[in-house]
Amino acid sequence: MNYELYKWIHGFSGHSELLDNFMIFCTKGAIAILAIMLLFIWVAGKTKHRRSVLYAGIGGVIGIIVNILISHIYYEPRPFVTHNVQPLISHAADASFPSDHTTGAFSIAFILWLRHRRIGTVAIIFAALVGLSRVWVGVHYPFDVLGSIIVSILLAIVVMKSSKLLDPFIRKIVFIYERIVGVKKGTSRHNM
Repeated sequence: MNYELYKWIHGFSGHSELLDNFMIFCTKGAIAILAIMLLFIWVAGKTKHRRSVLYAGIGGVIGIIVNILISHIYYEPRPFVTHNVQPLISHAADASFPSDHTTGAFSIAFILWLRHRRIGTVAIIFAALVGLSRVWVGVHYPFDVLGSIIVSILLAIVVMKSSKLLDPFIRKIVFIYERIVGVKKGTSRHNM
């Protein structure tokens, strides 16, 4: 079933250069786009948004670490290794399950959603595009993406449940930043 779903989704590639280029952009640019989004929220947002950026960043990093551990316990070869398919991008023949790009994107998105619904909803839409693009370009199976979403949901819950432990550290970082750049507590730089 996983391979059948993969063939169906990846089968859409190669028919529209515009769509293929968009999916390649989502796949290759995922990390940079997420970093720019978090940087924009950090600079333009209020104190509570800066805290959320740090929570999301912590979630994204932990998500990648969890993925590395999972890939050492359960190894799934990439679709282009196991089957006669040609991906749209070149990729190392490392573990396919779970998708690091998807886990990073959804971990950040779910944490943002738990803290700020509107910002988080935009991030979830982008994370969904990242997950879809990973299958579209041919480097992941759909279940790799599904596994990443499950890891991200659990991770977001754990990070948010750990907020009492993390919050003093996060508040201190935001306080130091705001003191250095002269931002008044609770305001954005654009409101000054």
